[in-house]
Amino acid sequence: MPPNGTAVHESPASWRIALPHTAAAVPVARALVRTALHELDAWHSADCDTAELLTAELVANAVEHTSGASPIELVVELLPSGCQVEVHDCSPRPPGDLTCPQPAGEPDPWQEHGRGLLLIRALSQACGHRLTESGKAVWFTLPARAAA
Repeated sequence: MPPNGTAVHESPASWRIALPHTAAAVPVARALVRTALHELDAWHSADCDTAELLTAELVANAVEHTSGASPIELVVELLPSGCQVEVHDCSPRPPGDLTCPQPAGEPDPWQEHGRGLLLIRALSQACGHRLTESGKAVWFTLPARAAA
């Protein structure tokens, strides 16, 4: 994993950076995903606003639901059909039920929490998680936008 703040371009179609395991990582991640999509020439191939929102949700969940000081890693990859964003953290624990709604139904409209996974399910083309050597990666994909 690269040191905090150092971006690594793995190929012409991917971008990765380590973020601090703090709430300050959330706004930084939003800016970084926009920059990454721009650098990957994906500016018009995916909805950057949605990518920023969903990335912020994933990073906030990683900060809130994992312990320790291990960095969180943000990976943005350009796909032929759009883009994929992954957030890696040190916990192997699954991120709740990311692929289908909880039996309890919709979150309470008066609560401040509980909508992140709902947003990711509703706004992404696909989403999920996988185990990694150091924990897990939670991801979503966004489709390419139609050419103007």
